[in-house]
Amino acid sequence: MSAARPLLEQFPLLAKALPHVALAELPTPVEKAEEFGEAVDVASVYVKRDDMSAVRYGGNKVRKLEFLLADAVKQGACEVMTFGCAGSNHATATAIYARQMGLNPISMLLPQPNAHSVRRNLLMSYKSGAEIHMYRSSGGVAAGVIAQQMLHRIKTGRKPYVIPAGGSSALGAVGYVNAAFELRDQIAEGLLPEPARVYVAAGTAGTAAGLILGFRAMRMKTQVIPVRVTGETFVNVQRFLALLKEMNALLRDADPSFPLCDFAESDILLRHDCYGEQYALYTKESVEAVRLMRETQSIPLEGTYTGKACAALIDDARNGLLKGKPVLFWNTYNSRDFTNEIAGVDYHDLPRACHEYFEHDVQPLDRR
Repeated sequence: MSAARPLLEQFPLLAKALPHVALAELPTPVEKAEEFGEAVDVASVYVKRDDMSAVRYGGNKVRKLEFLLADAVKQGACEVMTFGCAGSNHATATAIYARQMGLNPISMLLPQPNAHSVRRNLLMSYKSGAEIHMYRSSGGVAAGVIAQQMLHRIKTGRKPYVIPAGGSSALGAVGYVNAAFELRDQIAEGLLPEPARVYVAAGTAGTAAGLILGFRAMRMKTQVIPVRVTGETFVNVQRFLALLKEMNALLRDADPSFPLCDFAESDILLRHDCYGEQYALYTKESVEAVRLMRETQSIPLEGTYTGKACAALIDDARNGLLKGKPVLFWNTYNSRDFTNEIAGVDYHDLPRACHEYFEHDVQPLDRR
């Protein structure tokens, strides 16, 4: 087993029990952000470059899809259905890597505030062969799921394999338990000290929950600071606790030598104060964080997820909470440029409900 999947190497029964396919290029780099640290007055700041997790499309979703798409193939699926908002990074990543594995992707999408990234992801999803359905409400999505499952079962003889929003099932989140073990190995190599805190965007909880479980299983003292960037319906303390329990049970069922870990509400250090007014609506703080990281380190962030997570780190730094502490920012954004791939795509070829994102202006804080 590759050292890039140290969880599966350390617990070989997991490798036998859990479906897995190598899609990501691991380990992702760790960089010391010296100029950024100087700007926010923290001496020891590092960035985990999951934005570079794969060649075509990076970000945090690829680690989860390694398990989820492998499971879809194992179960004999020919299609996968997943969920998100119009500019969903997860829906785009699923479309790209599902196609790579010979699976047809279906995206069930909801509206969101417009941004340049929404346009790019819609075009890339279409270019990658996604069957895109836009709905106006969660109730519309629920009805659409029933209708599309019936239609696709008639066409293919089976229902599509369902991947939850963000890929944040117990199986998908195992990708981030592995990421915690990967970071441990990078610490052992001397690439960074053990962080006192890891700041990470929390949209559907899977990424942060995987890190929390991984660090606890290894008895590391690192605290994960999940920064809420979606509504509390999707990410809250109880959601974290339920997912952690389910993940731990899944891993222990597959390999009883994996540690049994108990969690209390006090273990979930969920930040709510950087969310702003609504999902995908940029804040002045998130835009400032994006600018600062770009100008000091040339590392791309965006205003919906990583900008808000970085804004939490900056806020804590400026309030003196990080003095003398090694800190890690986990960049979950995709930094791979796919401009050339979408250059010839005409947005008019997308479903009519998608056209408004190309015909209406982007939100004010994203005008550049």
